[in-house]
Amino acid sequence: MFSGINEFEYVWSQEIEATQKIFKHLTDKSLSQGVSPEGRTLGRLAWHITTTMPEMMSKTGLSLAGPHPDDPVPTSAKAIFKAYNSAAISLLEQIKSKWTNATLQVEDEMYGEKWKRGQTLTSLIFHQIHHRGQMTVLMRQAGLDVPGIYGPARQEWSAWGMSPPVV
Repeated sequence: MFSGINEFEYVWSQEIEATQKIFKHLTDKSLSQGVSPEGRTLGRLAWHITTTMPEMMSKTGLSLAGPHPDDPVPTSAKAIFKAYNSAAISLLEQIKSKWTNATLQVEDEMYGEKWKRGQTLTSLIFHQIHHRGQMTVLMRQAGLDVPGIYGPARQEWSAWGMSPPVV
């Protein structure tokens, strides 16, 4: 759980960049890639990450720029990327200008529970990481390159002068 705004700013900035790396590799065609008919598509996962920010943060009293949670999934990867950036930057700006370290201790009603705002921010980040992981599987199925986030991806090892690990 975050106890300081500066701590959140540092981590959120890194996570924005990580999500942007994933979203930049999406194509309009790849958005329809799914693992099964009843599962989320690649586009739906990207849109879910994007719309969760304004939805979740509205429960804390913030009103972020970005799409409404009920907005339909765009058919354009660039539109999703743009909407993600808008919401992610808006979140960072609002946290920095409207909240203090003490604000992170305030509790809000969150999905039937009481969460401190520092916990909400941590959960938002973990949520994004979780769905990025799901997206990488669908990206490989769609034939897209998967960028390394916390280390090199399979196709990036050679740029590091190394062979990929044997699986």
